[in-house]
Amino acid sequence: MSYSIAGIQQIGIGIPNATDAFAWYRRAFGMDIPVFEEAAEAALMLPYTGGEPRKRHAILAINLKGGGGFEIWQYTSRVAQPAAFQPALGDLGIFCTRMKSVDVCLSFEQMKSRKLSLVSRLVKDPSGADTFFMNDPYGNIFQLVKGNDWFGKGKALTGGPVGAMIGVSDMERSVAFYGDILGYDTVVYDKTGSFSDLQALPGGKENVRRVLLRHSKPRSGAFSRLLGSSELELIQVQGRTPRKIFENRFWGDLGFIHLCFDINNMKDLQKHCELKGHPFTVDSSNSFDMGEAAGHFSYIEDPDGTLIEFVETHKIPVLKQIGWHLDLKKRDPSKPLSDWMLKAMKFNRVKD
Repeated sequence: MSYSIAGIQQIGIGIPNATDAFAWYRRAFGMDIPVFEEAAEAALMLPYTGGEPRKRHAILAINLKGGGGFEIWQYTSRVAQPAAFQPALGDLGIFCTRMKSVDVCLSFEQMKSRKLSLVSRLVKDPSGADTFFMNDPYGNIFQLVKGNDWFGKGKALTGGPVGAMIGVSDMERSVAFYGDILGYDTVVYDKTGSFSDLQALPGGKENVRRVLLRHSKPRSGAFSRLLGSSELELIQVQGRTPRKIFENRFWGDLGFIHLCFDINNMKDLQKHCELKGHPFTVDSSNSFDMGEAAGHFSYIEDPDGTLIEFVETHKIPVLKQIGWHLDLKKRDPSKPLSDWMLKAMKFNRVKD
């Protein structure tokens, strides 16, 4: 069996306080279901943590309306470092996270009324779709876009992350990478210039080439219906040399630390990545215990060093109150889980 991708499982976010961040993301985006919460040592990420194991506190939070999750990540053995400069549009790495909304215009008005930190006014992207940008309390940028598919119910207008804006240095090389390995094989638009919808962002007045990618094939696997479809927008700045957002910093420092995909058949994926010139740089080899969840994880780098994580999920909690966990190693990995199983996770919801 060849490998398959169920969708974007989560965006990793390095922040100074995981508990406070989880509370803010619950209120702002409805990310109110903790899949796991664990304080432990990150012993396998040595290539990206200065060669030493580092203690951390992590929370994986999801929104049952659909989309990916947030892996909210806090160092507890050192002080997480910010970038030494203001990252600008086109700098190399994950510049912002795309969040899906039932109604982008209504989300804008709601967030404005709540006095959240809006970066831009309501604008239209090159495809004519409504969008806007906002900050969390830690300076991370989020883009609100129209959601194309939904899973469960929730009070929030938003679902989880459905993509990212990623700075690249060579557009053709990066388009090939995200298409060949991650299945983003459809170009929605490919435009170069200075764009009105980007003007309010740091570096947003510069000329850039922007390519929006989608996957033509539906995602498959246990969590594919929950995670849904996704998009990536690649940005290549013109007229200056971009800097790496995480230059001279560790994975887990402040900002968007990785983009993670839920997959099936890690061994086949490893062979494919090696064939394409992007071998695993981290590999947990077998099942890795995250307290209430477990799985096999690995990392590769995109052509500019942006970290892409893969997780083959082995176990997740469904009803924590009664200790009900799903053992995914005992089922057909190509088939989506029954909706009712995942929707039962609503009983784990943290209410404010």
